[in-house]
Amino acid sequence: MNKPNPLLLALGAAMLQPAIHACAQASEEAPAAPGQGISEISDDELSTMRGRYTVGDNTVAWFGVSMISTWQTATGQILESTMKVAMDFSQGNNTPKVTFTPTVNITRADAPDPTPAATAVASVAPAPTAPQTSSVAQTSGEPQRSVDASGLQNVSGLVQSVQVAGDANAATNNTQLTVREGTAPQTPAVSAPAGTTSVTDGAATASASYANGTAGVLLLIAGQGEVQQWIRNGSVGQSIQLTGDAQQISNRLQLDLVRQSVSNNLPLNQNVAQAITLARGIGPGTGQ
Repeated sequence: MNKPNPLLLALGAAMLQPAIHACAQASEEAPAAPGQGISEISDDELSTMRGRYTVGDNTVAWFGVSMISTWQTATGQILESTMKVAMDFSQGNNTPKVTFTPTVNITRADAPDPTPAATAVASVAPAPTAPQTSSVAQTSGEPQRSVDASGLQNVSGLVQSVQVAGDANAATNNTQLTVREGTAPQTPAVSAPAGTTSVTDGAATASASYANGTAGVLLLIAGQGEVQQWIRNGSVGQSIQLTGDAQQISNRLQLDLVRQSVSNNLPLNQNVAQAITLARGIGPGTGQ
């Protein structure tokens, strides 16, 4: 029997060794294949992700907005405009019942007694642009003063602005958000019609409006300034512009969110569908 040639055996082993090493290395480095159509996301990528939703046992039942703007002039005249907007989701569908209640009032400095809100003049005029793009300038013979908030129309999210070109003024913007568990508050049976509700006394105007998805309040005194609050697509804001002296102004914006536990037998797909609807977000606001 012929014995194997030692030289041939050595050459064969030398040729096979790189191939064996390459196969072993490929076997060690190849990660476990994920499931069909699934790719693994790294921890670094996960850390930058936002808006993830976890199905829970509660849902948004009611969302309310209350805007109150008050202006007291140097002569004692008081302007007030209020807008209350309620969105009731407690009916169990993705389309809320929306109601809004405007109130406007101007009280003269020489008024004998405080009176209820002045009779408003309702119209179908569109909501005032928020914020106004025109500047406010004095009309008196005093040194010219002006302020300009036109840049605010390009800002999304929460906006708070105070521009003062006078002396001895007091101006405040206040925003508060409250989130609580419970049942939806009782909403008005009848909502005010869409449009603008306003009252005018001389150079002073107070208005509250709801139209085209925008709710807002506006106080305006020619030559003295203007005060605004609004909530619209992609923007919630408060703006104060003053060119007068010794004015006292307050903007208050209250946001209320009520969450309510859902029944245990609510289908999971309905819960997820509602979450997707609420999580779509509000797109960037644009000036009107």
